[in-house]
Amino acid sequence: MNPDITAPPRVCLVAITKHGSAQAATLARQLPQASLCVAAKFAEATRGLSNPVQAYEGAFKDQIGSLFQAFDQIVFFVSLGAVVRLIAPHLKSKDEDPGVLVVDDAGQFVIPVLSGHVGGANAMAETVAALLGATAVLTTASDVGKTIPVDILGRELGWLVEAPKLNITRVSAAVVNEEPVAVVQEAGSPHWWTRPTPLPPNIHRHTRLEDVDLARYRAVLWITHRPVDDTLWQTLHERLVVYRPPLPAGNDATTEAAA
Repeated sequence: MNPDITAPPRVCLVAITKHGSAQAATLARQLPQASLCVAAKFAEATRGLSNPVQAYEGAFKDQIGSLFQAFDQIVFFVSLGAVVRLIAPHLKSKDEDPGVLVVDDAGQFVIPVLSGHVGGANAMAETVAALLGATAVLTTASDVGKTIPVDILGRELGWLVEAPKLNITRVSAAVVNEEPVAVVQEAGSPHWWTRPTPLPPNIHRHTRLEDVDLARYRAVLWITHRPVDDTLWQTLHERLVVYRPPLPAGNDATTEAAA
């Protein structure tokens, strides 16, 4: 997966059948930066495209490893079951695996299979669905419930997450289970809620950590430049996730915390 979140994702459209190759070519015309990987005998469908095209020979399973290494988003025009079996030997973790999507043979549904949040497959599914006139089938709880995606909150704004993975898991559970959650924002852009629906009622916004009755909340999302001392981590245990927005030009964390 590309570690530079500001760079456009490296996308590959993959097909192994004649019909799938035609579908991939149709989508490629609307995604000129995307690459294609198609069976050599069906590469005719890609003629005239400006996109990079890899026409493979031999067993398709032999292509998966290099695709996982080279791309951030892989859109398969292949059946879901086949994709699951093909990618299984190559899976590492959600922090390393690319986003994987499947488009059904009729072009009606786009299904994120792997790395929906961190790998960006959910967002890519919505993009592909809009281009194909299809429906994105999202199954991650925060997207279905229209609530905060704890693991990637503020990523498009350049925020970095600072918390053990267990904390992210525990806090995500509190969010999707509609338990009381405090969002304390002391820094960064206020425009992090981008869904068209209102913020869920279990999410309570605050502007200073000192004003929060921590005992009332099952989880705390703290957006700040301030240092987090060990006592606070111990007090909140697995209930705290911290976000670090980019520092304003000319400022540093010490200066801002003292302001």
